[in-house]
Amino acid sequence: MQDTIPVLTIDGPSGAGKGTAARAVAARLGWNFLDSGAIYRALAVAVVDRGVSREDESALAALAASLDLVFGADSTARILLWDADISGRIVTEECGNLASKLAAFPAVRQALLDKQRGFRRPPGLVADGRDMGTVVFPDAPYKVFLTASAEVRARRRYNQLKQKGIDVSLAHLTEEIEERDRRDRERQIAPLRAAADAVVIDSSDLSVDEVIQVCLSVVQSH
Repeated sequence: MQDTIPVLTIDGPSGAGKGTAARAVAARLGWNFLDSGAIYRALAVAVVDRGVSREDESALAALAASLDLVFGADSTARILLWDADISGRIVTEECGNLASKLAAFPAVRQALLDKQRGFRRPPGLVADGRDMGTVVFPDAPYKVFLTASAEVRARRRYNQLKQKGIDVSLAHLTEEIEERDRRDRERQIAPLRAAADAVVIDSSDLSVDEVIQVCLSVVQSH
């Protein structure tokens, strides 16, 4: 049965390092990987490409239900939407901000719920997101909530974008991250919060390898 397949959820705000840690932990364990944020970002791309109103909840939910999305299994981490590679498009701040706004619609979240749960396949799953441990996989035996200060997360994002040749203001990034945090915490459906049984990790002063080791220890200690 699907609910007997082990799941490690790694939740937290934008820029806390969830994606990097989750992908590395999944590779170490030999488990499947789910980047739930990428699903919402893919929806944002689809909304732009198909000209769907950003205020029409029923139309947005219908589009969400129709997404044909494939995560690449290789180290390039490609993401295909209707067979088109959107990996480069979903990393922009504009896409992330739109995804956060779309995620506030209850009908959109419901439409994407089954898609996310479908990633729970043997031998196990590492799921990265904001409500993986509280809503999508509440029965997961292993849960982590990864956080860091807004300033640290903005600096990390700034460095990532600069490496990609994208010019961006650090002050503007910090403001956007703080606004996204507020929106994610205050939304009525599945607000950003740590599950009661999650191990909370502040990555502000930790290296990527240290975060990965703590996440692995959560699984291995059981």
